[in-house]
Amino acid sequence: MATETHGAESASGMPQLDPSTYSNQIFWLVLALVAIYLLLSRVALPRIGAVLAERQGAITNDIAAAEELKLKAAEAEKAYDKALADARAEAAEITAETKASMQAELDAALAKADAEIAEQQKESAARIGEIRDSATANVEAVAKDTAEALVAHLGGQADSGQIAGVVSSKMGGR
Repeated sequence: MATETHGAESASGMPQLDPSTYSNQIFWLVLALVAIYLLLSRVALPRIGAVLAERQGAITNDIAAAEELKLKAAEAEKAYDKALADARAEAAEITAETKASMQAELDAALAKADAEIAEQQKESAARIGEIRDSATANVEAVAKDTAEALVAHLGGQADSGQIAGVVSSKMGGR
């Protein structure tokens, strides 16, 4: 009994294992594979390919943009270095001009001061000469008066002309 039940089950069992249905199974397998192939080749793979191409294009564009930005950065750095060098040169030039201007002003002020000092020296020398001449004249007059007073005090009569000549000769000898 158990065998009969088992034999009936195997005849009505799994249809995939029944060799009489192999041709139908192969037909539907081929039809399913063709449908999957057509679905993949016409719909899914083009979309995937488009996404991959878009991604590759974005990567290529990003790399190109990065290279362009790198070149611009290098150019900007060169421009910055040039501007910095120009600014330093201009600062050095301004410093040199300012230094030269200040030196010229200082030289002019020193020359003016030297001229004023020389003028004052001339004036001082002239005043000293006048004072010396005046003092000499005063000393000579005082010497004459003193000599006349001494001669008169000693009891003599002195000749003013003779005393003036002696005092002048003594004063002129100095």
